[in-house]
Parts: sequence; structure tokens; C-alpha cells
Amino acid sequence: MAEDVKEESVASNDESDQAASDGSLSNTMLTEGSCLLRRMEICVAEAEKRSGKNAVSMQETYTVYLVETRPIDAIAEGHNPPPDSLWRRYSEFELLRNYLIVTYPYIVVPPLPEKRAEFVWHKLSADNMDPDFVERRRIGLENFLLRVASHPVLSNNEMLYHFLTKEHGWKEMVYETGFQTKADSRLRALSATFRVRSPHKRLVEMKHYSDGLQSHTSQLLRARTRVADRLYAVYKVHGNYGRVFSEWSAIEKEMGDGLQSAGHHMDAYAASVDDILEEEEHYADQLKEYLSYAEALRAVCRKHELSQFELEMASQDLISKKQQLRTFSLKGMTNKLFGQEAPEQREAKLNLLEELIAEGEETVKEKTAECDEHAEKAWADIVRFKDQKDKDLQEALINYALMQISMCKKGIQVWNNAKECFLKM
Repeated sequence: MAEDVKEESVASNDESDQAASDGSLSNTMLTEGSCLLRRMEICVAEAEKRSGKNAVSMQETYTVYLVETRPIDAIAEGHNPPPDSLWRRYSEFELLRNYLIVTYPYIVVPPLPEKRAEFVWHKLSADNMDPDFVERRRIGLENFLLRVASHPVLSNNEMLYHFLTKEHGWKEMVYETGFQTKADSRLRALSATFRVRSPHKRLVEMKHYSDGLQSHTSQLLRARTRVADRLYAVYKVHGNYGRVFSEWSAIEKEMGDGLQSAGHHMDAYAASVDDILEEEEHYADQLKEYLSYAEALRAVCRKHELSQFELEMASQDLISKKQQLRTFSLKGMTNKLFGQEAPEQREAKLNLLEELIAEGEETVKEKTAECDEHAEKAWADIVRFKDQKDKDLQEALINYALMQISMCKKGIQVWNNAKECFLKM
């Protein structure tokens, strides 16, 4: 799937690259309106286990990933320069993604691979330091970078470029942007979800879509783990056949060679199940990516609900102040509300109220524009995401089905081979 993103970015039309960069980049590799993946070859080449002390001076073991980049222009001109490389921890990928989520609240930011294995077939290790798991996560981190670098907006972000090219000082640069102060608390977003009165119809549709995506993908992953367990049991039965045939061949003189050959076929077939299920796990990782995408979709919805809630509160406050102004202006009500006041005092209060109303009207105008812009941009990005999802999942499921067909053909061939052995007895 990572390779597909790379090909997709080259084949995509120019319309997808018209979004402006969040910051001005000095490096000539990134020009305004360009897609980073068209200018730079990106890969996460390898993973390495290291040990060191953490922030509280305790010894820990962690994994770092080698990020390599190379300018495509140099490759196209026939040169083959060595790639620029740097090491990144998983937490640095998380920091990059959190920064992008806050900076672009209307974009469905690609998810990271899981930090700890979920929906794992029980014979595979769920240890996050297991070499097979680390390798799958390396592939997932590369896929994350390729997705971000091929996005028409995210690809032009300055901090993404620095993440890929500056090994030291990158985190400090991100923190200096102050993005953390802009991050909305989950409690505040949850409160807005329940209190918003008029949610945007398209965003409600997006929220239902994300719920359905999560539900269906979870069911598919659970079904896959159950099928994997049953498949493993079937293969191990063949291993038992192989052992029985081998032991039987030792006491049969005339049929010994045929039984032993049949046993070898069964043993080889039984031993192949580990490689098959490990290959299946890569397809499961592609499904897990879209399980995580469901949460990314909901994050976009939560941000809009919060903006909508702030708009509704501002509108309600403006209505209240206008009501106060009308009440204040009614003859005969002045004494009841304010007592005996001098004309200058009443005039000052009236002017203050009018100023507050003007400020409220400006706030409502700004919040309305913010909500409309967020909804428009979010919907455009969800349309792009749906196209990507349909293509990716269709390809993954087709490849999974082809793998199952190939596996079944091998099983038939094993039994045909065993049959020939039996016929020769």
C-alpha cells in the first residue's frame, strides 16, 4: 500500500497541489503548490533497538527508525547520490502527527501504525519489541510519511520538511510554534458534542460514516483472527498426518517409501502455515490503518462541533445583550432596572452596551465564517479520503483473496502428491 501512495502521488493531477504552505520554505526542493513526494524520495529504511536513560533517569529499551530522503531531481538526471538519513523514535512521529492535527483541524490526518499490537492472531507475539512487530511498524511509519508527503496540503508544511531533514533541534522548533496551547481538551470537545444545538449536516454524516467504518473494520479484523486460528488448526492436523505416516513407514516394508514420501508432503504443508499467517498479518495492518482513520475522521468532527458550539454561545450572548439594550431603552423601566441615575451615567452604560453588541456581532461573524470554512474544507478532504479508502481497501481485499486462492491450490497439490504416493504402493 505504501508503494501505491508513491505511485498515486506522481499520477495525481495538478489540482491536488494548489493548497498553500502553512510556512514559507527556504529550500528550493519545496516550491509553492508542489507536492513533497514529487520532489523527494522518502523511506523508513530500517529499525534499530537501543538502550538509554529516559527523562527520569531510568534505563529503558526503545526502537529508533532510520528515515532516508533523496531529491528526485538528482535521480531523474541520472545521478545516484547517497540518501540523507536520520534516526527518529516513534514518539517523534507522534509529535509530528499531533502538530499536524492541531495546525490543520479540517484535515483527516493519516494515522500512525499501532503502538501495541491489537486484533492479533494469538500465535503471533503482541510484544512491541518483537522483531516481526517492529518490522510491520516500520512499514506502517513509512506509509504514514508517504501519505502525509503526498497530501495536497500537509505535504507543504514546514515542520514536516524539518522532520525529514533536521535530526537535531526539530522538536524544539515544533514546540516553539505554540501548537500545544491551541490544542482543544477532550473534555471541552466532549462537552461541545452534547451541547451543540445545530450541527452541520455534512459533518453529522461524516461522523456516522466514521462510526460505520470503525464498526465494520473491527468486525472484519475479528473475523480474520478467528479464521486464522481455524486455519492454523487445519495445518497442524496435516502435521499430525505427516508424523503418523513417517512412523507408519518404519514398520511397513512394501509401503514404507510411499508413506514416508506422503509424510514429507504433509510436513512441508504444515510448516508453511507460519509464513502464510505472517503474510496475512500485513493485510490486517492495512485494515488496522483504516480502523485508526475512523478516529481521525471523528477528530475533524469534534473540532467542528466545538467551533459550532462557540458560535452558538456567541450568538446567544449577542441576543441577550440586544435584549438588554431594548429593555434599557424602554421608558418607565429605567428606574426599576438602574434606580435614580444621572443622565451621564445612563448614557455611559448605553454606550458600553452598544460597544459590547458591536463586538458580539463581529465575534458571531468571525465564528460563522470559521465554521463555514471548516465545514467546506473538511468535506473536500473527506471526499479525497473516501476515494483513497475505496482504492486501498479494494486492492488489499483482492490481494488477500488471491493469496487465499493460491493457498488453497497448494493444499490441493499436496493432496494430489500424497495421492500419487499412495497409488504407487
